[in-house]
Amino acid sequence: MAEPLLSIRNLSVQFFTYQGVVRALEGIDLMIQRGEILGLVGETGCGKSVLARSILRLVPDPPGKITQGEIRFKGEDILRVNGKRLREIRGNEISMIFQEPMSSLNPVFTIGNQMAEVVILHQRVKRDRARAICLEMLSQVKMPDPDRVLSKYPHELSGGMKQRAMIAMELSCRPALLIADEPTTALDVTVQGQVLTILDDLVRRIGASVLFISHDLGVIAQLCDRVSVMYAGRVVETAPVEALFARPRHPYTVGLLQAIPSMHEERDSLMTIPGVVPRLIDPPPGCRFAPRCAKRFEPCDRVVPPLSEVETGHAVACHLYPGAPEDATRKSVGAGEDG
Repeated sequence: MAEPLLSIRNLSVQFFTYQGVVRALEGIDLMIQRGEILGLVGETGCGKSVLARSILRLVPDPPGKITQGEIRFKGEDILRVNGKRLREIRGNEISMIFQEPMSSLNPVFTIGNQMAEVVILHQRVKRDRARAICLEMLSQVKMPDPDRVLSKYPHELSGGMKQRAMIAMELSCRPALLIADEPTTALDVTVQGQVLTILDDLVRRIGASVLFISHDLGVIAQLCDRVSVMYAGRVVETAPVEALFARPRHPYTVGLLQAIPSMHEERDSLMTIPGVVPRLIDPPPGCRFAPRCAKRFEPCDRVVPPLSEVETGHAVACHLYPGAPEDATRKSVGAGEDG
C-alpha cells in the first residue's frame, strides 16, 4: 500500500485544569489515504474536535498539550515543524471547515475580501487573479449570483450560503487534506443535503482527502469511504463504511447503530446504551467502555485493548477478538455473554 497522506500514531493530548488532568486523547492511531474521505464519528465530548485541532496544532497551550505521538503529513511530522513551515501548511496544504461558519468569518470584512486574502497569501497571485479564483470557487459550490456575494458581509448571507462560502474559501487553494468539523450541524435537513452533495462532488473533483467529523451516522454513511469510531478519547473501531454498518464489531459501535431511530420500529423499542461516558480526569484503567459494556470480562477492567485488525481493513480495540491480550481468559462479568 502507498504511503498514506496523513498518518497519526500514538497521539495523546491532555488538558491541565484546576480539577485535574483531562486525558482528552490517548494513544490515537489513524491514517488517511490520498483521495479518501474518512469519517470520524462519536458522541459529543469524545475528542473528535480535539483531534482535528491537533492536526493543525491549534490546541490552546495552556491549558492543552500534545504529550506524545506523531502526526505525519506527506511523510513530514507536523508536530516538529517550525512556525514558518506550519503557516505554509495551514490553509494551503491542509484546510479546515469549522462547525459554525460565523465563528470563522470576520463580520467586518466582505466575503470577497476574506476569500481573496487566503488566495493571495498562499498562492502568491495578484488581487485580480485572486478575485477570479474566488468567483470560480463560488460557482463550483453552486452559490447563487457569486459576483454579488463577494461584496456581501457574513451577516447578509443565510446559514447555507455562509457554509458554501466557507467550503469555497477552504478549497480555493486546492489543499491535499480538508478537515470538516461537523460542517452541516447548524443547517436544516434540506440545506444539509445540498451542502454535502456539493462538498462530495468538489473534493473528489480536485482529488482532496477529507477527514469528515460528525455524530450523525446517516451523514457518514452517505459521504465517507471509511469510518473511525471514537469513544472517550480513543479510537475503538475502524472499517470501510459498508463493513462497519453491515458487521460492526465493537460493542459501542453496535450500540450506536442500534440507537438509530427507524421508521419501522415503535418509539418504545429504541435501543439505548446504559450508563454514562466516563470522566476523562479519572477514566477507567482498562477499556474505557467496560463499565457500560454487557460483554465485558476479566481483562476489560484492567488491560487497554489494542486496535487490532480482525479482517482486511477492519480493526477493533476490544478483548472479544483474537489478537487482544489475554483473550483466552474470557469470562463475562456483564450479561453472561462471551461475544
